[in-house]
Amino acid sequence: MILTFLISLFLLQAPVMPGHDRASEIADQVGNDVEVGNDVEVSNDGEINVSEIIFEHIGDEYEWHITEWKGKPVAIPLPCIVIDKGVKVFTAHHAEEHGYTFNEDGKLVNATTGKRPVDISITKNVLALMMSTALLLVIVLLTARWYRKHDALEEAPTGLAAAMEPLVMMVHDMAKENIGPDYRKFSPYLCMAFLWILLNNFLGIMPFFPGGANLTGNIAITLVLALCTFFTVNFNGTKHYYKEIFAPDVPGFLKPIMPVIEVFSALMKPVSLTIRLFANMLAGHIMIISMVCIIFIMAKYGPLLGGGMTVVSVLFGVFLDALECLVAFIQAYVFTMLSSIYIGLARQKEEE
Repeated sequence: MILTFLISLFLLQAPVMPGHDRASEIADQVGNDVEVGNDVEVSNDGEINVSEIIFEHIGDEYEWHITEWKGKPVAIPLPCIVIDKGVKVFTAHHAEEHGYTFNEDGKLVNATTGKRPVDISITKNVLALMMSTALLLVIVLLTARWYRKHDALEEAPTGLAAAMEPLVMMVHDMAKENIGPDYRKFSPYLCMAFLWILLNNFLGIMPFFPGGANLTGNIAITLVLALCTFFTVNFNGTKHYYKEIFAPDVPGFLKPIMPVIEVFSALMKPVSLTIRLFANMLAGHIMIISMVCIIFIMAKYGPLLGGGMTVVSVLFGVFLDALECLVAFIQAYVFTMLSSIYIGLARQKEEE
């Protein structure tokens, strides 16, 4: 998980401009037909820009918008850190003072040359990554502390330990079943991967700080997680595993073809892990935001239709939230189960 944290810190790049107060812009263009919040975008013809809302929520930012208080946005400014003829640190609102601006993708560029510097900024996703990793560390240490002070054979766990035990044992049994006799060597990795994904899936559903960051819906994050499994599999593969890839026992006319197919299959495993987790969590965020947008889209058609669709939107939103909670658990489970299966296949002996 330390590898996940370090690589992700440098892979993540903020794809959108810093948040800004749009309430006055909306009021000028739409009028007083609908009361709107800080996160509603309006196009030039007065229509709500749904795609802009969706991409801003699922994207990264150079600040973390929390709420709006008395018409002013409340946000946590985050440090922009660039390496461009030295290390420069500033906030997004002071980028121009340091010679930087934002391109059409919302990424930092040199205002003079238009080129992107080496950007290692602490963006919203990076901060969420730090906080969720620290939170998981605290949860694990507190659970371990309970077991150090109590005899689990004589006393049933309570509190946090009681909540963690079934999750840990589920992953432990999964590893034992799919990997085989030496499952204990890989059980800690699988357990931490499951808990980290599950925690961040649930934090992503939370609409308030410190939740709301689209971590597991970010392909850079899921790619790093998949690569961790890929390296674990291939660094611990047996001779039989590599023999089946490069010198399989097949008819002679297939021997030149099978290694190519097997190598391609091995490379596709992390790709499938990456896309599956990324696509499912991203789709859930998009569906929930789209249902909320219906309220603002229908508001201009009058109080009767707008009010009716608001009720429908809220009900469907609650349903999608509940569904997303189920998906959050399922995706963490599927990622861990497939990882254990891949490791188990790599640990097979010749006699098996």
